[in-house]
Amino acid sequence: MAQQAKASLRMLRVTPRKTRLVADLIRGKDVSKAEDILRFTDKRSAKPMLKVLQSAKANAVNNHDMFEDSLFVKAIEVSEGPTLKRFLARARGRADLMRKRTCSISITLEERSGK
Repeated sequence: MAQQAKASLRMLRVTPRKTRLVADLIRGKDVSKAEDILRFTDKRSAKPMLKVLQSAKANAVNNHDMFEDSLFVKAIEVSEGPTLKRFLARARGRADLMRKRTCSISITLEERSGK
């Protein structure tokens, strides 16, 4: 079995649904290609996802002695985190519930075997 390097981020204040759109762009891509995609993606969750990807790459190179050029995104998972519940004032003394959703991102990198 090939070695894997992982990194994760918890409690990101972006909804999971919006974050999954960015995650789908880099799933299965080489790390260098994925970094380029995230750098030029105009979504709020792209910058934190880039940092998690770079952290996973650093883990692979420093902790698992993998080669940076042969790494690819094997798995990326965006799961729902805790929801912050706030109230929004409405007319006639009423209140609506506002849900501020959070998400967790976990990235797994693996080496490609022979190009």
